[in-house]
Amino acid sequence: MKRQLTALACAAMLCTAAAAGDYVALPGAMLRSVMPADGKEAPANVAPFSMRTAPVTNAEFRAFVLAHPQWQRGQAPGVLVSSTYLSGWRGAADHGTLAPDSPVTNVSWHAATAFCASEGARLPRWHEWEYAAAADATHADARDDPQWLEHILNWYAHPASTPPSRVRGETPNFHGLYDMHGLIWEWVEDYSALFVSADSRTMDPRKVLDYCGGAALSLGDRRNYAVLMRIALLAAMEGAQDGGYLGFRCARGADNDPPTPKESP
Repeated sequence: MKRQLTALACAAMLCTAAAAGDYVALPGAMLRSVMPADGKEAPANVAPFSMRTAPVTNAEFRAFVLAHPQWQRGQAPGVLVSSTYLSGWRGAADHGTLAPDSPVTNVSWHAATAFCASEGARLPRWHEWEYAAAADATHADARDDPQWLEHILNWYAHPASTPPSRVRGETPNFHGLYDMHGLIWEWVEDYSALFVSADSRTMDPRKVLDYCGGAALSLGDRRNYAVLMRIALLAAMEGAQDGGYLGFRCARGADNDPPTPKESP
């Protein structure tokens, strides 16, 4: 079944390229990650890549489903989306009262992957996302700033009772990326490889954050509680699921590496 799902998802990727969004290049670096490369304390090597400057919006996703009706609500295969897929939309290709420049949410991992593939991209990998999200407006890595950590954590304290507001509503971070915090949660390509454990004795050295692997959350940087919450959420998700505050943005490798087909979660 997993291989069949993968085949369907990969076939969906082979679609006509949609209009690509704005991307910004990031240099990459060795990253002190909450998900150490070796499961213990080794930094992760983040290669240069580029990332969409903002999450994909309702208007952009509407254009995508118009070009690729197989991803319209009611048309997308039930094994790749859940019953809540695009649940806030008024019709198959009509986001209704949702703001066109707000991030699209209630999108499955499969649909997000297909969207990114349509513009020659993929979802960012966890270490790429974590690297990009470590920046504040003036520093590439602000994670040692307790005031910044408190600022981004405050978003999680607010009840999510209304749809997310428009993208690019706040100042971009050091890399020129908008809304890395404070607007939505975001899918990552290797979300199914995230493995959360508070007990280091459960760490399997074979579980490294890789395409078909896993990664044990070391909890070595507990100060970054906001990021830890994101990992916990993604680790609990399945590829067909979605959420009212779960959206995505796309990324490309330095060599514009194509999306990597993989087993469905």
